[in-house]
Amino acid sequence: MKNKNKQNSLLNIPIDPLSRKEVLEKIIKYIKTSRNFLHIVSLNPEILVEATKNPQFKKVVKSAQIKIIDGSGVILASKLIGIQIGERYAGIKLMEDLLKEASHQRLRVMLLGGRPKIAEQIVACQKQAQSKATFFATDGIKDIQNPTAREEKGILFIVADYRPHILLVSFGSPFSELWLYEHRQSLKKIVCASVGGAFDYMAGTTPRAPQFIHQIGLEWLYRLVTQPWRWRRQLKLITFTKEIFKEMIKYR
Repeated sequence: MKNKNKQNSLLNIPIDPLSRKEVLEKIIKYIKTSRNFLHIVSLNPEILVEATKNPQFKKVVKSAQIKIIDGSGVILASKLIGIQIGERYAGIKLMEDLLKEASHQRLRVMLLGGRPKIAEQIVACQKQAQSKATFFATDGIKDIQNPTAREEKGILFIVADYRPHILLVSFGSPFSELWLYEHRQSLKKIVCASVGGAFDYMAGTTPRAPQFIHQIGLEWLYRLVTQPWRWRRQLKLITFTKEIFKEMIKYR
């Protein structure tokens, strides 16, 4: 299908067609040379649908310097529309790669958010697996929808004191992305990644889909079977499909 779109964009979100290797190289270069805020956002159908409904969230997602493709649905949509958006790079894989790189480069890593004590569990394991990196973990905010001024101030104090090279945040979408953007002036010289449910996968509290499930693009079905409470979230796939068909018609 010939695409008349002048940019590689999906639902009006511009996306650089980067490979996993190129994403990591860009992050490493940033750590070594940049003094600015770097925001990494994972794109999946749920996030793209939320961006169509929430103008502020859309602004935040569009402004992210790196957008990785976390979802087979996004890859399929790009093929249907006829655009190049790079390789799929799941949030859990990005997190694993960043932790390995942190050990290799002897970097400081901070984990923020997740279920109570999950971040601390991950750090306890990673201190052995990635022994050359330095780690700090905190839940940070009890209720991300109603954060207190004391909680916000406490997190920013820790960031200023610890000075992490990498900040991995798991407040859930859209809260992680919005929180990072809101505090971007206090997060300069830091690689900040919204990693979705990666904390739960890494801690082992949520089962990861077998490799063959990933290969055939049915992780969403695996999650629905193993986590039936997610069914309401899966309804966004219907909205995503409708929006993609609109894009296909638009660029025919």
